[in-house]
Amino acid sequence: MALAAGGEPTRRVGETRPFSYAWLKGRARHLASQPYQDHEGEIPDSLKRLSWDDYQAIRFRQEHALWRNQPSAFQVQLFHLGLYFLTPVHIYEVAEGQATEVAYDPDYFAYEGEQPLGDLPEDLGFAGFRIHYHSNFALDLASFLGASYFRAVGADMQYGLSARGLAIDTGTGREEEFPRFSAFWLERPSADQQVLRVWALLDSPSTTGAYAFTIDPGRNLVMDVDAALYPRREITRVGIAPLTSMYQVGENSRRMDYDWRPEIHDSDGLAMLTGAGEWLWRPLRNPRQLAFSSFQDDSPRGFGLLQRDRAFDHYQDDGVFYDRRPSLWVEPAGAWGRGSVDLVEIPTVDETFDNIVAFWHPEQPLQAGREYLFSYRLHWGERAPVQPYELASVVATRTGLGGVVGRKREYFSWRFAVDFAGGPLRMLAKDADVVPEIQVSRGRVEITSARPLAAIEGYRAMFDLVPDESEDPIELRLVLTLNGEALTETWVYQYQPPPGDQRTLY
Repeated sequence: MALAAGGEPTRRVGETRPFSYAWLKGRARHLASQPYQDHEGEIPDSLKRLSWDDYQAIRFRQEHALWRNQPSAFQVQLFHLGLYFLTPVHIYEVAEGQATEVAYDPDYFAYEGEQPLGDLPEDLGFAGFRIHYHSNFALDLASFLGASYFRAVGADMQYGLSARGLAIDTGTGREEEFPRFSAFWLERPSADQQVLRVWALLDSPSTTGAYAFTIDPGRNLVMDVDAALYPRREITRVGIAPLTSMYQVGENSRRMDYDWRPEIHDSDGLAMLTGAGEWLWRPLRNPRQLAFSSFQDDSPRGFGLLQRDRAFDHYQDDGVFYDRRPSLWVEPAGAWGRGSVDLVEIPTVDETFDNIVAFWHPEQPLQAGREYLFSYRLHWGERAPVQPYELASVVATRTGLGGVVGRKREYFSWRFAVDFAGGPLRMLAKDADVVPEIQVSRGRVEITSARPLAAIEGYRAMFDLVPDESEDPIELRLVLTLNGEALTETWVYQYQPPPGDQRTLY
């Protein structure tokens, strides 16, 4: 096929128009005053009927990547519509402040599936795109695909959890609303440019939004995000900087441990640095029923879903490599005010379902007709960019039936063993009087201890929780102290007691 002007292996369509982030915010504000128009399913039926295998058989031809024939550190490949991706997304290239839409062409794609795609219109659009970098053009380092979902990799070049533009009514019992990025603008990088700029228009029945991304690859890939929201109606349950992950089974939550692999999860905990400077660590779970945790705060310094456990032998997965999954840290820019970091945990029976969501929830509802601005930085990689270096961190949480070995159990209790390492622990004298300070919202605590654990150059805290008869969740907090001074970050947990007839004593 003929190349577009400038040697680009993709065609452009329509008029070239001026573009800026200010224009995009004006566009989003205008759309918010109009009724929402849903374009889901406005694609040929042949694409809606594709099987998983047939959709996977649609492969973008690398020779048609954006900027392939340009002196650029970046290339972009496009995703085809079909299967779960039923709403056309418009993609524009921005050069010198002018935007032109990238035309759809079936020649961009190679198809090896069994089901015919049929004749596809020239204005079909795309499902999304993925970004490639000059260090290894064969692998992608970020992708935007489906609703407002996007994800990226760090130095391990391994995908895992995702981020979203916005979450609405997540974990409320009401039907969740999934805003979507309906259009993207990608700036053509100059020859010496090492960051990629992307803008997106967000749309949903409740709100519109304008987003600006600056993507900087590295050992930790960094994304600067600016979001401007224009609600169509009052939104009482909104999630800012939402993160979505998967947790099926791990050391502390073995409800779905039928698989031969000992652990299966993209993330193992929610980390938080509060506005007051307290470090919190909340291990994730696969609960019996939907679980919700809320951590009130004023202008948090950061939060994220992390994969702290990076030992291969803990997973034994040589196919998808859960030990290499990236962590994702959210660093707010400026003061976000009062609100909460909320965590939603949804029961799942296998690893194909993302069942963990964490986000910032502003205390005040978003009102129709107003503009709301949020800026933050996302860090994708092996470690969060900030660590509680002056404090020890939780490195493992294990749970099981409580009681004293060799003694007959007279009542039900649940054992918690929490391992801490790092910080000042390796410096302590052998006879240091380390105290496990434990708080529980209900029930009583017994058989408490905190002792050195040479294998990790840290400490292990242990205690049993004796729940009352209720099945309602119990909130727990634990921190190790010496002479009243905290040695560790604060471990927080939500325990859901089993029904009375399942409290087996063995």
